[in-house]
Amino acid sequence: MAEGRIDVDKPLYDLSTFKGRFLHFAWVTDPRTCVVQDAELYKAKTLVEQYRKGEEPKETTLAQIKYAKKLYESAFHPDTGDLQNVFGRMSFQVPGGMLITGGMLQWYKTTQAVVFWQWINQSFNALVNYTNRNANSPVSTTQLGVAYVSATSSALVTAIGYKAWLSKRASPFFQRYVPFSAVAAANCVNIPLMRQNELLYGIDVQDANGNIVGKSRLAAAKGISQVVFSRIVMAAPGMLVLPIIMERMEKKPWFSRLSALHGPFQVMVCGCFLTFMVPFACAIFPQRACLSTTMMKRFEPELYKEMEDNTKGNIPTTVYFNKGL
Repeated sequence: MAEGRIDVDKPLYDLSTFKGRFLHFAWVTDPRTCVVQDAELYKAKTLVEQYRKGEEPKETTLAQIKYAKKLYESAFHPDTGDLQNVFGRMSFQVPGGMLITGGMLQWYKTTQAVVFWQWINQSFNALVNYTNRNANSPVSTTQLGVAYVSATSSALVTAIGYKAWLSKRASPFFQRYVPFSAVAAANCVNIPLMRQNELLYGIDVQDANGNIVGKSRLAAAKGISQVVFSRIVMAAPGMLVLPIIMERMEKKPWFSRLSALHGPFQVMVCGCFLTFMVPFACAIFPQRACLSTTMMKRFEPELYKEMEDNTKGNIPTTVYFNKGL
């Protein structure tokens, strides 16, 4: 190919800046990639692998390489290289999230509706978390089950409890925020449980040159807390602003008469929010996070000692790790 070559193993954008991370995640989580057929996805993977070795077909253009890289990164697991379930991919966050969030916001008035939509939402979250798990920290079927049941239970307890409390103390408008409180609570339970092995045994940390120097539970805790925060931020605008929009729209006689369109309307507005918020939330924190080894020495001396042995005493002042999504 005549154009200059790129490194297909590195992002096309500068991930050290928020703008670069936003553009990167907007590119990778493009929901249009969800409708691409498996055969084309495998062709993209093959082309990326050929390009990496310098063996791509001569007529291949740089635009084709970039598109193949986009499909590859959106559909295949970065650790295993396996094709991910389409419903668990980060690129399915917008279509999946808009349908579920719209449903939660539309049907929240009865306990049965709250139970049903929280179950649907937590099932979706569990699938996303499992699909994007760290393959180097495998989770057993039992642990997956515990995480799923615990997150669903926490969401239901929060939603039903909050709904019961508000029904006696607040106007119907504030009951529209029941779904968000449940989603926030469930994220605080689901993600740490899904990644519990990282908290128990630590995750790989690297020096500035990318060499693995040890493991750290603090790094795992920092990465997971950032992911939890990002997931809540991702859902917040739609679930906090849309109730205000609906409250005002339902006061308009023409909109009130078209009750059958209230659900689709909320789904579409959620989609508009998520199209922006998915890459925004993913970009809040750098994917390659850092941690001071001084903190490791203070709070996890045994892992610090192992790192000291691995580096023969040449311990870096800062270590780096992948925080996950």
